[in-house]
Amino acid sequence: MNFKTPKLTVVGAGPGDADLITLKAIKAIKDADVILYDALINEALLEYASNNTECIYVGKRKGCYAYQQDQINELIVVKAIEKGHVVRLKGGDPFVFGRGAEEIDYVRPFGLETFVVPGISSALAVPAYQGIPLTKRGTSESFWIVTATTKSHQLSKDIFLAAQSTATVVILMGMHKLDEIVKVFLGENKQETSVAIIQNGTTENENVGIGTISSIQQIVKEKQLASPAIIVIGDVVKERVVLNSIYNKVAVNY
Repeated sequence: MNFKTPKLTVVGAGPGDADLITLKAIKAIKDADVILYDALINEALLEYASNNTECIYVGKRKGCYAYQQDQINELIVVKAIEKGHVVRLKGGDPFVFGRGAEEIDYVRPFGLETFVVPGISSALAVPAYQGIPLTKRGTSESFWIVTATTKSHQLSKDIFLAAQSTATVVILMGMHKLDEIVKVFLGENKQETSVAIIQNGTTENENVGIGTISSIQQIVKEKQLASPAIIVIGDVVKERVVLNSIYNKVAVNY
């Protein structure tokens, strides 16, 4: 019989590089009785878990679901009551298009204690790994982070608003809507605006295409870019800084 307090900790696993995880997230993983993990997390993070921890893949990819969201919600409650501490391990930050708040709202009426550990969002880290500053004095004063697709599977209306601004626009989950996105920006006479598409950002399989609104579709074909990828639109793409592999050298020495 389980005498542990049933609780849920929603944990952000970061953008892909296993080193981009917080100490608090590692502590939560080590303490977990059950881990429900998503498709985009680095599975190396599961090595921090106890040998007695039950790890369940509940990942969702476009058109392919291990579990539907309502099934995940129910599974959290069942496992928490059965075993105690459930860690819901999500890519990036769980409160940035991660449904972390939805899951917490669902389980609270069942008496679970609830906690969240923020993660490094891919919207910020992936451009940074490519030397792209989302803001830079004299180039961009702000940025939008937008999901391409709404709950009704339509292109987000916020993209139309973002295209009218001078801000950097970071679009998540947008590759299957790229043609529509390009059309929106062309409608704002932004054919020469710079674009970066970064696939599998911060991982060893990272693939990058740089172009403009008018050329990016061809570049995607040439470089065979696909999901999961982040789209960055704005003049900051031209402001890329040169980065060395000094971090890797420091990590090895350390």
